[in-house]
Amino acid sequence: MLIKAGVEISRLKREIRRSLSKVQGVLNDYQEELIITSTFDGSHGEGSLHYSNDAYDMRLPGHDVLIIVQEIIERLGVKYDVAHEGNHIHIEWDPKS
Repeated sequence: MLIKAGVEISRLKREIRRSLSKVQGVLNDYQEELIITSTFDGSHGEGSLHYSNDAYDMRLPGHDVLIIVQEIIERLGVKYDVAHEGNHIHIEWDPKS
């Protein structure tokens, strides 16, 4: 796992941190590296889970983006939301009650 310069991951809460190794596991199958590009830093929408330290963004993999996104969704399960947002992938811990 790599972290973009200036991005801080130490404040991520436990459940979203647990996703990091699972996401890297998916990427390993494609010889890709997980690159975290944003956590609570930067500009996000109002009410974003980035600000509560329950979300991060990752750089798009070099190939098979939609397939990789689907595999991440399957690996993480229903308590996480994963979205391909054009220029990055957004991952958040968002269990539904």
